[in-house]
Amino acid sequence: MSFKIPFSNNKLGSVLLHLAISIGVLLLISICYFYIYLPSVTNHGESITVPNLTGKSMEELQGFLSEHDLRYEVSDSAYSQDYRPLSVLLQFPKAGTKVKEGRLIYVTINQINPPTVPLPNLVDGSRINAEVVLKSNELRRGQIILKPSPHLNLVKEMRYQGKIILPGTRIPKGSAIDLVVGDGNNSKPFAIPNLVGKSYEDALVNIMGWDMYLGNVQIPDGIDTTGVESVVYKQYPAFGDSVSMGGAVDLWIAPRGYKAPEENEN
Repeated sequence: MSFKIPFSNNKLGSVLLHLAISIGVLLLISICYFYIYLPSVTNHGESITVPNLTGKSMEELQGFLSEHDLRYEVSDSAYSQDYRPLSVLLQFPKAGTKVKEGRLIYVTINQINPPTVPLPNLVDGSRINAEVVLKSNELRRGQIILKPSPHLNLVKEMRYQGKIILPGTRIPKGSAIDLVVGDGNNSKPFAIPNLVGKSYEDALVNIMGWDMYLGNVQIPDGIDTTGVESVVYKQYPAFGDSVSMGGAVDLWIAPRGYKAPEENEN
Protein backbone atom coordinates (compact mmCIF):
# COMPACT_ATOMS: atom_id res chain seq x y z
CA MET A 1 0.00 0.00 0.00
CA SER A 2 1.31 3.51 -0.86
CA PHE A 3 0.50 6.96 0.70
CA LYS A 4 0.27 10.32 -1.16
CA ILE A 5 1.83 13.39 0.46
CA PRO A 6 -0.51 16.46 0.09
CA PHE A 7 2.31 18.84 -0.71
CA SER A 8 5.73 18.00 -1.83
CA ASN A 9 8.71 19.98 -0.64
CA ASN A 10 8.94 21.60 -4.09
CA LYS A 11 5.30 22.70 -4.00
CA LEU A 12 5.62 24.07 -0.46
CA GLY A 13 8.70 26.03 -1.40
CA SER A 14 6.91 27.44 -4.45
CA VAL A 15 4.00 28.61 -2.32
CA LEU A 16 6.29 30.25 0.19
CA LEU A 17 8.24 31.91 -2.61
CA HIS A 18 5.09 33.34 -4.17
CA LEU A 19 3.91 34.51 -0.76
CA ALA A 20 7.22 36.24 -0.10
CA ILE A 21 7.10 37.89 -3.52
CA SER A 22 3.54 39.12 -2.90
CA ILE A 23 4.51 40.57 0.48
CA GLY A 24 7.55 42.22 -1.06
CA VAL A 25 5.45 43.77 -3.83
CA LEU A 26 2.96 45.09 -1.25
CA LEU A 27 5.79 46.57 0.81
CA LEU A 28 7.31 48.17 -2.27
CA ILE A 29 3.93 49.66 -3.28
CA SER A 30 3.38 50.96 0.27
CA ILE A 31 6.82 52.55 0.38
CA CYS A 32 6.31 54.20 -3.00
CA TYR A 33 2.84 55.46 -1.97
CA PHE A 34 3.74 56.89 1.42
CA TYR A 35 7.25 58.16 0.72
CA ILE A 36 7.09 59.15 -2.96
CA TYR A 37 3.50 59.70 -4.16
CA LEU A 38 1.97 61.35 -1.06
CA PRO A 39 4.83 63.81 -0.48
CA SER A 40 4.67 64.86 -4.13
CA VAL A 41 0.95 65.71 -3.99
CA THR A 42 0.95 67.24 -0.48
CA ASN A 43 4.19 69.24 -0.83
CA HIS A 44 5.56 67.34 2.17
CA GLY A 45 8.66 69.06 3.48
CA GLU A 46 8.04 72.20 1.41
CA SER A 47 6.97 75.50 2.99
CA ILE A 48 6.23 79.10 2.02
CA THR A 49 6.94 82.21 4.08
CA VAL A 50 3.74 84.20 4.64
CA PRO A 51 4.24 87.75 3.25
CA ASN A 52 3.20 90.94 5.04
CA LEU A 53 -0.28 91.91 3.82
CA THR A 54 -0.88 94.93 6.08
CA GLY A 55 -2.03 97.94 4.07
CA LYS A 56 -2.70 96.02 0.85
CA SER A 57 -6.05 96.69 -0.83
CA MET A 58 -8.59 94.01 -1.71
CA GLU A 59 -7.73 94.52 -5.39
CA GLU A 60 -4.07 93.79 -4.75
CA LEU A 61 -4.67 90.88 -2.39
CA GLN A 62 -5.92 88.19 -4.77
CA GLY A 63 -3.13 88.55 -7.32
CA PHE A 64 -0.43 89.02 -4.70
CA LEU A 65 -1.34 85.83 -2.80
CA SER A 66 -1.74 83.83 -6.01
CA GLU A 67 1.86 84.63 -6.84
CA HIS A 68 2.82 83.15 -3.47
CA ASP A 69 0.57 80.05 -3.91
CA LEU A 70 -1.66 81.16 -1.03
CA ARG A 71 -5.36 81.96 -0.59
CA TYR A 72 -7.23 84.40 1.65
CA GLU A 73 -10.54 84.78 3.44
CA VAL A 74 -11.96 87.89 5.15
CA SER A 75 -12.59 86.93 8.78
CA ASP A 76 -13.45 90.32 10.31
CA SER A 77 -13.55 94.08 9.80
CA ALA A 78 -12.42 96.99 11.96
CA TYR A 79 -11.55 100.65 11.51
CA SER A 80 -8.30 102.60 11.56
CA GLN A 81 -7.83 106.11 10.21
CA ASP A 82 -4.20 105.24 9.46
CA TYR A 83 -5.10 102.90 6.56
CA ARG A 84 -7.13 103.13 3.35
CA PRO A 85 -10.70 101.78 3.32
CA LEU A 86 -10.86 98.08 2.35
CA SER A 87 -7.19 97.50 3.08
CA VAL A 88 -5.73 94.82 5.33
CA LEU A 89 -5.37 95.69 9.03
CA LEU A 90 -4.51 92.28 10.50
CA GLN A 91 -3.67 88.81 9.21
CA PHE A 92 -3.38 85.25 10.48
CA PRO A 93 -0.95 83.53 10.25
CA LYS A 94 1.25 86.56 10.77
CA ALA A 95 3.94 87.64 8.31
CA GLY A 96 7.04 85.47 8.40
CA THR A 97 5.22 82.26 9.39
CA LYS A 98 6.12 79.09 7.44
CA VAL A 99 3.09 77.38 5.85
CA LYS A 100 2.31 74.90 3.06
CA GLU A 101 1.30 75.93 -0.43
CA GLY A 102 -2.39 76.73 -0.76
CA ARG A 103 -2.74 77.74 2.91
CA LEU A 104 -5.72 79.96 3.72
CA ILE A 105 -4.72 83.35 5.18
CA TYR A 106 -7.39 85.07 7.30
CA VAL A 107 -7.46 88.87 7.07
CA THR A 108 -9.20 91.74 8.89
CA ILE A 109 -10.27 94.51 6.50
CA ASN A 110 -10.53 98.24 7.24
CA GLN A 111 -14.12 99.47 7.10
CA ILE A 112 -15.18 102.07 4.52
CA ASN A 113 -16.95 104.25 7.08
CA PRO A 114 -15.65 104.71 10.63
CA PRO A 115 -17.95 103.81 13.53
CA THR A 116 -19.59 106.77 15.26
CA VAL A 117 -19.55 107.90 18.89
CA PRO A 118 -21.74 110.43 20.74
CA LEU A 119 -20.05 113.75 21.44
CA PRO A 120 -19.59 114.26 25.20
CA ASN A 121 -20.63 117.53 26.81
CA LEU A 122 -17.52 119.68 27.22
CA VAL A 123 -19.23 123.05 27.66
CA ASP A 124 -18.49 124.87 30.95
CA GLY A 125 -15.54 122.59 31.65
CA SER A 126 -11.85 123.38 31.45
CA ARG A 127 -9.89 123.04 28.22
CA ILE A 128 -7.53 120.51 29.77
CA ASN A 129 -10.41 118.35 30.95
CA ALA A 130 -12.01 118.60 27.49
CA GLU A 131 -8.84 117.29 25.83
CA VAL A 132 -8.73 114.28 28.19
CA VAL A 133 -12.41 113.48 27.62
CA LEU A 134 -12.05 113.75 23.84
CA LYS A 135 -9.11 111.36 23.81
CA SER A 136 -10.93 108.82 26.00
CA ASN A 137 -13.81 108.90 23.49
CA GLU A 138 -11.47 108.32 20.52
CA LEU A 139 -11.86 111.88 19.29
CA ARG A 140 -9.25 114.58 18.66
CA ARG A 141 -8.96 118.17 19.78
CA GLY A 142 -8.97 120.51 16.83
CA GLN A 143 -8.36 124.26 16.90
CA ILE A 144 -8.52 126.40 20.02
CA ILE A 145 -10.63 129.48 19.32
CA LEU A 146 -10.38 132.29 21.88
CA LYS A 147 -13.47 134.24 22.84
CA PRO A 148 -13.55 137.35 25.07
CA SER A 149 -14.42 136.15 28.55
CA PRO A 150 -13.11 136.62 32.09
CA HIS A 151 -13.04 132.82 32.42
CA LEU A 152 -9.67 131.69 31.07
CA ASN A 153 -9.73 128.37 29.15
CA LEU A 154 -13.36 127.67 30.03
CA VAL A 155 -15.06 125.87 27.12
CA LYS A 156 -17.90 127.98 25.70
CA GLU A 157 -18.73 126.10 22.49
CA MET A 158 -17.86 122.94 20.56
CA ARG A 159 -17.51 123.04 16.79
CA TYR A 160 -17.28 120.31 14.17
CA GLN A 161 -16.31 121.12 10.60
CA GLY A 162 -16.81 124.82 11.32
CA LYS A 163 -20.31 124.52 12.81
CA ILE A 164 -21.56 124.47 16.40
CA ILE A 165 -22.29 120.90 17.49
CA LEU A 166 -24.45 119.83 20.41
CA PRO A 167 -23.57 117.18 23.01
CA GLY A 168 -24.87 113.72 22.13
CA THR A 169 -24.53 114.19 18.37
CA ARG A 170 -22.96 111.07 16.83
CA ILE A 171 -19.81 111.73 14.84
CA PRO A 172 -17.14 109.44 13.30
CA LYS A 173 -14.38 108.20 15.58
CA GLY A 174 -11.18 110.17 15.15
CA SER A 175 -13.00 113.41 14.29
CA ALA A 176 -11.43 116.73 15.34
CA ILE A 177 -13.51 118.95 17.62
CA ASP A 178 -12.69 122.65 17.77
CA LEU A 179 -13.04 124.27 21.20
CA VAL A 180 -14.15 127.85 21.75
CA VAL A 181 -12.66 128.94 25.09
CA GLY A 182 -12.48 132.09 27.20
CA ASP A 183 -9.37 134.24 26.83
CA GLY A 184 -9.29 135.32 30.50
CA ASN A 185 -9.43 139.06 29.83
CA ASN A 186 -10.51 141.24 32.75
CA SER A 187 -10.27 138.35 35.20
CA LYS A 188 -9.48 139.57 38.68
CA PRO A 189 -7.35 137.73 41.26
CA PHE A 190 -9.19 136.30 44.25
CA ALA A 191 -8.30 134.55 47.49
CA ILE A 192 -8.63 130.80 47.06
CA PRO A 193 -11.04 129.20 49.54
CA ASN A 194 -10.17 126.30 51.81
CA LEU A 195 -10.42 122.78 50.35
CA VAL A 196 -8.85 120.90 53.25
CA GLY A 197 -11.33 118.46 54.77
CA LYS A 198 -13.54 118.36 51.66
CA SER A 199 -14.07 115.10 49.77
CA TYR A 200 -12.09 114.71 46.58
CA GLU A 201 -15.29 114.90 44.48
CA ASP A 202 -16.48 118.11 46.20
CA ALA A 203 -13.05 119.68 45.74
CA LEU A 204 -13.20 118.99 41.99
CA VAL A 205 -16.59 120.70 41.77
CA ASN A 206 -15.24 123.75 43.63
CA ILE A 207 -12.16 123.98 41.41
CA MET A 208 -14.25 123.91 38.23
CA GLY A 209 -16.60 126.50 39.72
CA TRP A 210 -13.66 128.85 40.18
CA ASP A 211 -12.75 128.44 36.47
CA MET A 212 -9.57 126.66 37.47
CA TYR A 213 -8.40 123.14 36.70
CA LEU A 214 -7.01 120.21 38.67
CA GLY A 215 -3.24 119.96 38.70
CA ASN A 216 -1.26 117.20 40.41
CA VAL A 217 -2.95 114.78 42.79
CA GLN A 218 -0.69 113.11 45.35
CA ILE A 219 -1.38 110.18 47.70
CA PRO A 220 0.95 109.34 50.61
CA ASP A 221 3.26 106.36 50.12
CA GLY A 222 1.76 103.12 51.36
CA ILE A 223 -1.78 104.50 51.56
CA ASP A 224 -4.53 102.70 49.61
CA THR A 225 -7.54 104.82 48.60
CA THR A 226 -9.35 102.04 46.70
CA GLY A 227 -13.01 101.80 47.66
CA VAL A 228 -12.84 104.39 50.46
CA GLU A 229 -13.79 108.05 50.63
CA SER A 230 -10.79 110.28 50.05
CA VAL A 231 -10.52 113.78 51.44
CA VAL A 232 -8.14 116.69 50.86
CA TYR A 233 -5.54 117.15 53.59
CA LYS A 234 -3.39 119.70 51.75
CA GLN A 235 -3.76 122.06 48.79
CA TYR A 236 -1.63 124.35 46.66
CA PRO A 237 -2.15 127.29 46.30
CA ALA A 238 -2.84 127.30 50.02
CA PHE A 239 -6.02 128.65 51.59
CA GLY A 240 -6.11 132.45 51.25
CA ASP A 241 -3.45 132.71 48.52
CA SER A 242 -4.21 135.11 45.68
CA VAL A 243 -5.00 133.23 42.44
CA SER A 244 -6.44 133.96 39.01
CA MET A 245 -9.00 132.09 36.95
CA GLY A 246 -7.55 129.48 34.63
CA GLY A 247 -4.82 128.38 37.02
CA ALA A 248 -4.10 124.91 38.42
CA VAL A 249 -4.81 123.61 41.92
CA ASP A 250 -2.73 120.72 43.30
CA LEU A 251 -4.32 118.39 45.85
CA TRP A 252 -3.01 115.92 48.45
CA ILE A 253 -5.64 113.32 49.33
CA ALA A 254 -5.97 110.35 51.71
CA PRO A 255 -8.72 108.31 53.40
CA ARG A 256 -10.77 110.25 55.93
CA GLY A 257 -9.06 110.21 59.33
CA TYR A 258 -5.52 110.23 57.90
CA LYS A 259 -3.08 112.30 59.98
CA ALA A 260 -0.53 114.08 57.81
CA PRO A 261 2.99 114.27 59.27
CA GLU A 262 3.85 117.75 60.51
CA GLU A 263 6.25 119.64 58.30
CA ASN A 264 9.35 121.01 59.92
CA GLU A 265 9.61 124.77 59.78
CA ASN A 266 13.07 126.28 59.57
